[in-house]
Amino acid sequence: MHLLIPAAGTGRRMGSHRNKLLLQVRSQPIIAWTLLAAQASDQISWIGIISQPHDWQDFKEIIADLQLTKPVKLIKGGSSRQESVYNGLLSLPANAEQVLIHDGARCLATPDLLNRCAEAICHCLGLIAAVPVKDTIKVVDENGIIQSTPERSQLWAAQTPQGFDVKLLKECHSQGVAHGWEVTDDAALFEKCGYQVQIVQGEETNLKVTTPQDLAIAEFILNTRFDQK
Repeated sequence: MHLLIPAAGTGRRMGSHRNKLLLQVRSQPIIAWTLLAAQASDQISWIGIISQPHDWQDFKEIIADLQLTKPVKLIKGGSSRQESVYNGLLSLPANAEQVLIHDGARCLATPDLLNRCAEAICHCLGLIAAVPVKDTIKVVDENGIIQSTPERSQLWAAQTPQGFDVKLLKECHSQGVAHGWEVTDDAALFEKCGYQVQIVQGEETNLKVTTPQDLAIAEFILNTRFDQK
């Protein structure tokens, strides 16, 4: 299975002036934990990191320090996540039929989650890891007035990995460029083109590290995992 890791973001909300994936959690860069999970996954055979060229030297050093045995390709990122993923799709090996796309900031995803998504995408056209929403959700207007309360049993919080048929996702991205569509994730683009996206049970600990508070939580979770071994 081919894995693309969008890693071209900044650390603005983290209060950092560099790529947040280079910040450390439990004495390793954030991106390192994602790479270690991919290395440990039985299903992942190829890894593409989509990032800006000014971060490549740092990523090369991290890859060397981790002594990964799976091939890793550095791919130039775009001006948006959507453009970056499209660049990644165009850089996949010619024999790639399915792909998993996993945000580098979700550094707590386990090899088991990657394996389950890799296995599931062989039997559907598109999927996302997700978990049921626990909180009651309110739809609010621009004045802060509640408009409705969706039925919680039908609400899921989207995570990554997201998995797709490569040929179809490339076509969806081409349509997105042609029509000027802007979406927040690849599943939304897939849905916009009329394709079904299946849910795969995600992990409660698979949080996205965005703020200093998230970094502290990630440190706690990783410490807990290692202390249990």
